[in-house]
Amino acid sequence: MNLTEDTDRKETHIEKKTDNSAVLMTFIKYAAYIIIFFGFIWFIVTYLLPMFN
Repeated sequence: MNLTEDTDRKETHIEKKTDNSAVLMTFIKYAAYIIIFFGFIWFIVTYLLPMFN
């Protein structure tokens, strides 16, 4: 008697799903941080530094 023939085999397929919306939201968030940072630097260089010359 062969046990592998008597038992039902159950196959499971695991698919890794990536959440593209979370990746996109993170990219947009850090892109906004970078834009705000460079905007602040531009403001300092354009308006504040000439005041001290």
